[in-house]
Amino acid sequence: MTTVISSERAVDFKLEVVVIPVSDIDRSKRFYSDLGWRLDADFVVGDTFRGVQFTPPGSPASIHFGKGITSAAPGSASGMYLVVPDIEAARADLIGRGAEVSEIFHRAGPGQPATRGRDPELRSYFSYATFSDPDGNSWLLQEVTTRFPGRVDPGATTFASVADLANAFRRAEAAHGEYEKQLGHRDEDWPTWYADHMVREQSGAAA
Repeated sequence: MTTVISSERAVDFKLEVVVIPVSDIDRSKRFYSDLGWRLDADFVVGDTFRGVQFTPPGSPASIHFGKGITSAAPGSASGMYLVVPDIEAARADLIGRGAEVSEIFHRAGPGQPATRGRDPELRSYFSYATFSDPDGNSWLLQEVTTRFPGRVDPGATTFASVADLANAFRRAEAAHGEYEKQLGHRDEDWPTWYADHMVREQSGAAA
């Protein structure tokens, strides 16, 4: 018997929380607070449970750590991605907040060795930097400005922050300038062009 699974979903499955194991709750709380992450909760239930939740700026997902949450060894979480629109600005911000961040590096493609410096072609997904919390839980910064095709629903375009939206406008402005050169005159309907470009860029459909 063949089972047919519809591509249409009636229920959303949204990644909400990632649990990280820590050895000193208050130390971790200070660290993530110093990074400028939003403290959402700090629940204590007797002597057996304490749950702390932080959310990175502009992120729809949060982290949990505390007591009675996970049996994983402190510092064993690795490869957690933080997507940023500007790798250099993100690195500078973290360093300014006391984090020890690696030099920026890039890869020529998936599985390729790391090379020092930002991707020379400034391609989306190819530039990185890393840092760790006091226990050694490791984070990977990845610069993403344009999504691969199919990664974002074009009918649900969202921007996580003012900075994210502003950067999208700047890229649209630059692209529109090239469009007007080809057009040979001022585009009177530039707002529509901007909107279409920004939605297409985020969904990975922009040329």
